[in-house]
Amino acid sequence: MSWRNVEKAIDNLREANLLKPSAIKKIQQDRLADLIKPAGYYNMKAKKLKSFVDFLYNKYAGHLNKMFKVDLPVLRKELLDVYGVGPETADSILLYAGKYPTFVIDAYTKRILSRIGYIPDDIAYHDLQAKIMSVYPADVVKYNEYHALLVILAKEYCKKSAPDCKNCPIMQK
Repeated sequence: MSWRNVEKAIDNLREANLLKPSAIKKIQQDRLADLIKPAGYYNMKAKKLKSFVDFLYNKYAGHLNKMFKVDLPVLRKELLDVYGVGPETADSILLYAGKYPTFVIDAYTKRILSRIGYIPDDIAYHDLQAKIMSVYPADVVKYNEYHALLVILAKEYCKKSAPDCKNCPIMQK
């Protein structure tokens, strides 16, 4: 899945006025799936979106601001109990939407850090997150920036199948 395809799906949702939980709650799941089709795995993603919105309404009356008043560990556990929400999705919601100081671990982060020898290839999500968060004090702005820089580095240099280590800025001596 490329970011361009995700952008197409988001544009489809925007054009259909479906960027609010209340709108996603009302739309039929199959119609939602059609709109997010460019992003791939659209039937499963539609089901997961509906599941998250159901959680938001059942627990917080549909209000994100109420949800984001809950303490980080409590809300993270609640999110992880929602169908289709794994650690990366939960932490993305918490960091980017909720402004909680939690570091998002994704495939890019693991790839870069394992290639430079900082972590083993098979490190668990929570172990890597704890390692990073023990080195860098909790800071929403910095965690957001660090993650964004890792994503750029991975897309530009530390590609999955054709890494450009020779020109990688962190590999320069």
